Amino acid sequence: MEFLLTAYDSTDEGALDRRMSVREEHLAYARKLYQNGNLIKGGAFLSDEGKMIGSTIIYQVDSEAEVQEIIANDPYKIKGVWVDITTKPIRLANLD
Repeated sequence: MEFLLTAYDSTDEGALDRRMSVREEHLAYARKLYQNGNLIKGGAFLSDEGKMIGSTIIYQVDSEAEVQEIIANDPYKIKGVWVDITTKPIRLANLD
């Protein structure tokens, strides 16, 4: 099953600094998920000024419980970068 995550960052004054301080740890975690096939694609939401304010990720997992476990272990979640998180099951189109 595929799941779409949308996660918005906190809007407090230190939000962008917190994101940047955790970014490499988050990307290392994402790379591991990508290598094992659980993360298809992801990236950051940008403000009108081009600053990162959230994330979107497409996961490939067996269940909602598995995607929730992946999110719970993400450094962005653990360290308070993401505060408004939603997931939805999706079906990706086969374009091959």
